[in-house]
Amino acid sequence: MTEKGTSVFENGLIWFGAAVSIAEILTGTYFAPLGFTKGLFAIIIGHIIGVALLFAAGLIGGRTRKSSMETVKLSFGTQGGFLFSILNILQLVGWTSIMIYDGAVAANSVLNIGNRLWCIIIGALIILWILVGIKNLRGLNTLSMSALFVLTLVLSFVIFTSNSAGNLTGEAISFDAAVELSVAMPLSWLPLISDYTRDAQSPVRATAASAITYGAVSCWMYIIGMSAAIFTGESDIAAIMLKAGLGTAGLLIIVFSTVTTTFLDAYSAGVSSESLFSKISGKWFAVGTTAIGICAAIFLPLYDITGFLYFIGSVFAPMIAVQIADFFILKKNGESGKFNISNLVIWLIGFIIYRALMHIDIVIGSTLPDMIITVAMCVAVNKIKGSFKK
Repeated sequence: MTEKGTSVFENGLIWFGAAVSIAEILTGTYFAPLGFTKGLFAIIIGHIIGVALLFAAGLIGGRTRKSSMETVKLSFGTQGGFLFSILNILQLVGWTSIMIYDGAVAANSVLNIGNRLWCIIIGALIILWILVGIKNLRGLNTLSMSALFVLTLVLSFVIFTSNSAGNLTGEAISFDAAVELSVAMPLSWLPLISDYTRDAQSPVRATAASAITYGAVSCWMYIIGMSAAIFTGESDIAAIMLKAGLGTAGLLIIVFSTVTTTFLDAYSAGVSSESLFSKISGKWFAVGTTAIGICAAIFLPLYDITGFLYFIGSVFAPMIAVQIADFFILKKNGESGKFNISNLVIWLIGFIIYRALMHIDIVIGSTLPDMIITVAMCVAVNKIKGSFKK
């Protein structure tokens, strides 16, 4: 960060790095049983919903100049916001662990030196990214993102020009579940985006660049994963790269995409920690988060993340729905005391509704209906409270 703030290009670059992710490619493989056309529609519909929410969350931070968890306090209170800071830190520790695990398994398939050693190598690189800092990494980020861009183009070309059609062996997935899985990935970034847009020179343009860049590249990653499973019969990204003959280039995609994405998770865990305890050093908390992630990746089986993604959706979809209602509809931008009980209750109801909707077949998934209901509840409750004050 600079005193003048981050540029539109810098924000776009950050979110390009967030989207180029092994986790996103692996999630895309789950869409293969739908076939390419239906899978593509599910990916696009889900990302349109998720990116719209990502933009709204980022714009709140950009306009208020507050971090993600600080913006949450505007709706839920200075103490009420602690709940979401804790939940956010937990999901970020989870993401850090999952990303290191996925990266290590994939890297070890290309260069077999042991999963544990790869966990340590990838974790060490993430810690290096954290200690050097965003400001001093601009040149390296630009270089690594350019390299990743070229390598993913090559990977895309190899997959789409494949002459073979693999046998699909994955579990069947319904269209609505696929849409929700597509929404879930951008939704997982909602509690992070304001950590970067809060310092933007132009909040609206920087937030738009961040959300659109992430959405487009994330769709691309999902499509690579889905297409690889359909056209090559592989759901293991490392096996796909070996079949593609990428070798060292494939290894670079795996390692650097894991580092650049997981850095954002660990960094934002540090920012969130500062909203809990002002005396904590966000940088060193981020380092600690990465260290925990390394240990979890070494000792825990973290191969299936679908349940984790759905849980993130159920927590953060109603949270951002309340924030959207407060900031954009009710035009509130001040603190809500220590606890905003009504908004906390509305969030809890929204959480329960989301979990219930997961068991109902809705073409557009659970997130959008849940958010519409939650926003309506928030507006209605505030109008009722306002009428009693008159």
